[in-house]
Amino acid sequence: MKTLRNYGMMAIALVAFTVAFTNTTLANNEKEKVAAAIELKFIGHYENQPVFQLNLTNKEEDEFTITFRDDFGNVLYSTKVKGTTISKKFMLNVEEIGDNVLNVEVRSKKNAQSEVYKINRNRSYVEETVVSKIK
Repeated sequence: MKTLRNYGMMAIALVAFTVAFTNTTLANNEKEKVAAAIELKFIGHYENQPVFQLNLTNKEEDEFTITFRDDFGNVLYSTKVKGTTISKKFMLNVEEIGDNVLNVEVRSKKNAQSEVYKINRNRSYVEETVVSKIK
């Protein structure tokens, strides 16, 4: 009789844990559906100026604000874009910004999601010497 009672308590505990974790999992999946995929990447140089590509992917149409700021918080560039799948390229003028660190903020209007990227330009010069055997 005592073992039957222990199995009953274990079954109740198992059901309680299952319900508790199932609700949490469902809430996390809903949050993932709403969130937009934001990606900023360096794609190369054009006329000795660095070029970056911003990709925004969202299931529902949304308006995004893109803001470039310097180290002191001054707004250097700001624009708004709207859509579900957006790809935008930005070329930085290194003569104007110098070696300053830039912060790029991408903010969603619908769900107030915001991501900040830091652009830090480092220069390094590499001298390479190669020795190879000739037949």
